[in-house]
Amino acid sequence: MYYLVAVLPDRIQAEAAYSALEKEGLPMNQVAILGRGYKSADEYGLIDPNEEARKQAKFMSYWLVPFGFFGGFIFNVISGLDTFPWAGALGNHLIGGLLGAIAGGMGSVLAGGGVGLIVGGGDALPYRNRLNAGKYLVVVNGAETLTLSATKILRPFNPENLQGYADTKSQVY
Repeated sequence: MYYLVAVLPDRIQAEAAYSALEKEGLPMNQVAILGRGYKSADEYGLIDPNEEARKQAKFMSYWLVPFGFFGGFIFNVISGLDTFPWAGALGNHLIGGLLGAIAGGMGSVLAGGGVGLIVGGGDALPYRNRLNAGKYLVVVNGAETLTLSATKILRPFNPENLQGYADTKSQVY
């Protein structure tokens, strides 16, 4: 599946571009306008990077927190630290494990959430920002030949940005 995204400054140009695509015979179920009065970014499925970061952090915590507990527990056993004399040997090992689990949770937020914020959204965030600024997106999705045809049709409208993407998760046959 391929995507072509054209950023147009106003509704009139977006509708003119949509009409030009329709006039050339492109399947209109594969063309969408995003912006005020049309589909929103969420309705179309543009990824919210913050939501993606939360999901990634939660996923990472499933293995980092237990790993941190185990690591903290074993470290305390091996090193023989007696940080809290009132807790006894087993209590110190469990506190070490608890501190390791906390460190694992912090690592999942930093690695999962931080990386998700930086790379999780890809170009979705700039497109969301343009929609928030009152601009319009014309999106064409389908086979590569369809997006190439749409590129030729949309170029005369002088879009602010005309970008093609290949979705590697799905195949078109």
